[in-house]
Amino acid sequence: MPLEPRAHSPARKMARAATSRARYGPAMTSVNAGTLGVQPGKREELAGRLVRRNDALRELGCQLYEVGTSEEQPDTVFVVESWDNASTHRASLQHPAVSAAIAEARPLLNGRFGGFRFDAFGSPLRG
Repeated sequence: MPLEPRAHSPARKMARAATSRARYGPAMTSVNAGTLGVQPGKREELAGRLVRRNDALRELGCQLYEVGTSEEQPDTVFVVESWDNASTHRASLQHPAVSAAIAEARPLLNGRFGGFRFDAFGSPLRG
């Protein structure tokens, strides 16, 4: 009898992805939703930097990049990004404009990060 793959193994992830594709169709986008911990008093500065226009993102496959804050978490910036696929997101991190934006933001961060990734298969807004 074959052994069941470990819960977080690559084989298990591939099996879950195949099940989702069979149920809902091919993945539309890869989504990252996360939190960035910010140095005290630097939240607005970081948010301002993150919302600066960056045309390279769209050219690299970014479909959505939203930045927000919450008064309940004054040292946190929230980011939701949607990409053509996970590969385009990974590749974007090597682009000079993206690397420069990350380097510029890094001194404002406190090292606390959270979030998750998922493949989006549809939306009631797109039908």
